[in-house]
Amino acid sequence: MKLQPKNGRVSANGGEADYICFGSGPRPLIILPGAGDGFRTVKGLALPMALFFHDFAEEYRVYMFSRRVDIPDGFTTADMADDLAAAMDALRISAANVLGVSQGGMITQQLALRHPEKVRKIVLAVTASRPNDIMRSAIPKWIEWSKEGKYEEIMLDTAERSYTGKYLEKSLRQNKWAGKLTKPKDYTRAIRIMESTLTHDVYDELPRITNPTLVIGAGKDRIVGVDASREMTAQIPHSKCFIYPDFSHGVYEQAPDFYERVRAFIAD
Repeated sequence: MKLQPKNGRVSANGGEADYICFGSGPRPLIILPGAGDGFRTVKGLALPMALFFHDFAEEYRVYMFSRRVDIPDGFTTADMADDLAAAMDALRISAANVLGVSQGGMITQQLALRHPEKVRKIVLAVTASRPNDIMRSAIPKWIEWSKEGKYEEIMLDTAERSYTGKYLEKSLRQNKWAGKLTKPKDYTRAIRIMESTLTHDVYDELPRITNPTLVIGAGKDRIVGVDASREMTAQIPHSKCFIYPDFSHGVYEQAPDFYERVRAFIAD
């Protein structure tokens, strides 16, 4: 197995976006991270991500895309999906399986709706199709803290809302130091990405998604809530849902079988 990690930047749709790719498999798999991409893109992460996702590397050529580097005011998840479709064209990816996590799942929904020819199977993990009260309890607060430069507060609140058990204790320690030592120079990009989650609303359009879809939720999710997963599953015709009852929003980091579940679904 060859990991073949690569860091790159693609120009598409009037913007530039960082991406990484790795793996020697014949089939493309796209992974879209959440809104944390606003604070740090995937730039330089090809090797560590290749090692983390090594189980995918033999079957797939894996791509992880960040949002464009300079995000205009009012940029939406639909705009981000259009960027992704253009980036796929630029890199000659005709169609791919797509795993979208959190805000990345919102972009995945838009991609499937706006560019269905680009998508094979999709996995929507701890994401939502429209704003809800749980999202409104968290995201506007992070936006205000970003405007005030309170990165440590964002990191600690994110950990509190994302993890459970001993993993939470470890993450609070790590995020406290990260909040002190890795503050962004500018918060504009992160603010605009977070704002896009509060304007994302495709709930009524979801029945138009015809791709086989796996929705993964978390019973204790304190960022988008578990009901967001259930209502998407009810709206998407060829979908199935799996809920991890004892995890929160960071289930993709905590649940030991999360990526094996994804792998089994897209391999069918």
